[in-house]
Amino acid sequence: MILAADNLQIFNPVVAKALAAKDPGPLQDLARRCRQAGASLLDLNPGFLSKRQEDRMAFMVDAVQEEVDLPLILDSPRAGVLAQGLAACRGKPVLNALTLEPRKLEEILPLAASRQTDLVLLLLDERSFPPPTMEGKIALAVELRERTLAAGLAPEQLIFDPVLPSLSWPDAWDQVKECIKTVRLLAAGAIFPEPARTMAGLSNLRSHLRRVYPLEVETTCLALLAGAGLDIALADVLQPGFAEGTKLIRELS
Repeated sequence: MILAADNLQIFNPVVAKALAAKDPGPLQDLARRCRQAGASLLDLNPGFLSKRQEDRMAFMVDAVQEEVDLPLILDSPRAGVLAQGLAACRGKPVLNALTLEPRKLEEILPLAASRQTDLVLLLLDERSFPPPTMEGKIALAVELRERTLAAGLAPEQLIFDPVLPSLSWPDAWDQVKECIKTVRLLAAGAIFPEPARTMAGLSNLRSHLRRVYPLEVETTCLALLAGAGLDIALADVLQPGFAEGTKLIRELS
């Protein structure tokens, strides 16, 4: 299991300020610190951008590539933003993400297929809702896989994300259990002819709730996901105590 840092995202005030000023320095400092904290991938998320601002993804890519040589995940719901980032990348990034939403199927999937990039499949339906059960998540995984293979991507280019809930949801703990079961089945090769790669966004759990729930919620969930065969943990790798709390999990997974 490897760590992907989600620190370079628009809800981080440092990133928001750097993007507004087009100042690469703070982005480069964050990228360097994430690498030092053990991240093997960097997720770049400039937030929702208008057409005239789509080049901010390219700005993020250029800034980070000047400082570190880690592989990148380009994170945006808009194909135009992802295309800008792709054009700036020196290597081949991961695109995040495809769902069953019609616009994403029409725009993001052809982009990933034309550039032959790895692609994150968020298990969200056409309304952008996550199914609450493992059975619903697996059904979505099957449909998304069929569509991506028909478009020209290979099974090994797909990364399935079951979408961890916010702990503010009334059925959050049940959904966490269903996500873990989904990862276990996909990673074990019980659903498709080959074991599938999986990713989970740990930051979803305590989003805006860090004063309510301790860090141990994330590290415990990570241990369970790692035991289920998780490949990529997307997380805030710079939060105090995270590196120490996940060190043994990563060594044993």
